[in-house]
Amino acid sequence: MKKSILSYIQADTLMEARQAGQEAAVVSLDLGLTTTEVALESAGTRLPDGQLLAWRHLEQIGDSERGCFVIENGEPRKVQFFSEATNRLYSLMPTDSAPTMLVSGIPMHRFKGVDPHRDTLLKIKTIAPVKGQVLDTATGLGYTAIEAAKTAERVTTVEVASEALEVARLNPWSQALFDNPMIIQVVGDVYDVIETLGDETFDSIVHDPPAFNLAGDLYSGVFYRELFRVLKRRGRLFHYIGDLESKSGRVVSKGAARRLQEAGFRRVVRRPEAFGLVIYK
Repeated sequence: MKKSILSYIQADTLMEARQAGQEAAVVSLDLGLTTTEVALESAGTRLPDGQLLAWRHLEQIGDSERGCFVIENGEPRKVQFFSEATNRLYSLMPTDSAPTMLVSGIPMHRFKGVDPHRDTLLKIKTIAPVKGQVLDTATGLGYTAIEAAKTAERVTTVEVASEALEVARLNPWSQALFDNPMIIQVVGDVYDVIETLGDETFDSIVHDPPAFNLAGDLYSGVFYRELFRVLKRRGRLFHYIGDLESKSGRVVSKGAARRLQEAGFRRVVRRPEAFGLVIYK
């Protein structure tokens, strides 16, 4: 049986049911993918696997709006891992839909006005139809790789921190990342990994790096030249930037567009709805 994982959203549902005097409640134990009926007892909530989650633990979960908790031996453990290699903390943050990942407190998806799942679909749509070989330069929770693998022959996805993948393993929305044989995972810094990839290997690339101040090398001319090398002729690249209308977005996108064209790409198109650029070889 899969582990139960809860956020403040589910904790609030259970606490409200208790206050209403209910003996059972319907709640999601996988962050919104499915729902399950659980028993409400005087000491806590009885989960389907027999664990009793005490009310005080549910209050603890309810107090954390930026955390998700896996239930082990009747106690909540926050889904977070620290990477000594990157000196960053990776954790899972709930939203009204698919959760996002926090990297040292910075969310890796949009979740205001658009949920992380929709955010992923907008990125993929910019380079549709996605087919053949696809490179995903930053795995994160694997949403991009999962969506691309629905139509592509193979998706190669690269993640610098194994701890990020540990977060993904506990995220119910990320399970296809580990179950789909068409997704090839590589652990390493994509800045170095890309040098090992063959010329004109990929039909499409999704480059969704952390913010410029966290990973400036992934916005460099050197890296863009490598993206150009591994992309097939007439291939397309989506480059996530952030809000193109913001002050920082305008600055970063302008510099990125210039360096991309210097790297050899023939055309750079702004796609503000996806917070990024589409680049053509």
